[in-house]
Amino acid sequence: MAADASDAPRAWQSVLEHIEAQLLEGRLRPGDRLPGERALSTELGVGRSSVREAIRVLEVLGLIRTQSGSGPSAGAIIISTPGGGMSALMRLQVAASGFPVADIVRTRLILESSVAGDLADATPAPDLTAADRLLDAMDSPTLAPQEFLALDAAFHLALAEASGNQVITATMAGLRSGIEGYALQGLAALTDWHATSARLRIEHRGIVEAIRATDAASARTRIHDHISGYYAETFIDPARTPTT
Repeated sequence: MAADASDAPRAWQSVLEHIEAQLLEGRLRPGDRLPGERALSTELGVGRSSVREAIRVLEVLGLIRTQSGSGPSAGAIIISTPGGGMSALMRLQVAASGFPVADIVRTRLILESSVAGDLADATPAPDLTAADRLLDAMDSPTLAPQEFLALDAAFHLALAEASGNQVITATMAGLRSGIEGYALQGLAALTDWHATSARLRIEHRGIVEAIRATDAASARTRIHDHISGYYAETFIDPARTPTT
């Protein structure tokens, strides 16, 4: 108890920083088990209560999974990389307070235009198998608008994943609920969902075609127009659509 009483108010942050450093340096990887409370407390000179607080934060962020007990499966195990924690934190922020739709759209325009251009320029050619599967799924005539838009968001995330940029992928994953949310909200403004969904399908295919044709300029333009076009159609006058 004496060690706990002497802890600084933010001592648990030193535990987080220690674990983060180990992850970034590759000393800890997904599947590894964290040292026990007592070992971390002794190594870092903080109280066990501070270690427990840091563990709770890591668990909320989706970086670790804990299991009580004393057997071989007990303790905290790494289940995600720092990118996973970033995505979880972004999702929590979106859920807690929500970001303005215009801000989400502007962020998408910046990130996804860059992703599309980089994919087109990539050597060797990127693996777009996951994106292709999602496009095929969106061709189903039985999809409800909500199902289509969920697949749409997944398609954009698949492009980010194909880029190999972990920070962009984590950001897009974190924004996914916000993207789906404003896309669903915009349904009320559409007078002809069939026409809109048909246009979105064509635009999706055009983006992938431009990437495969190694036409970076066209890929960037197509994804920019695709994102801003839906926003303009469902939220504001096209003349006020966010631009990069």
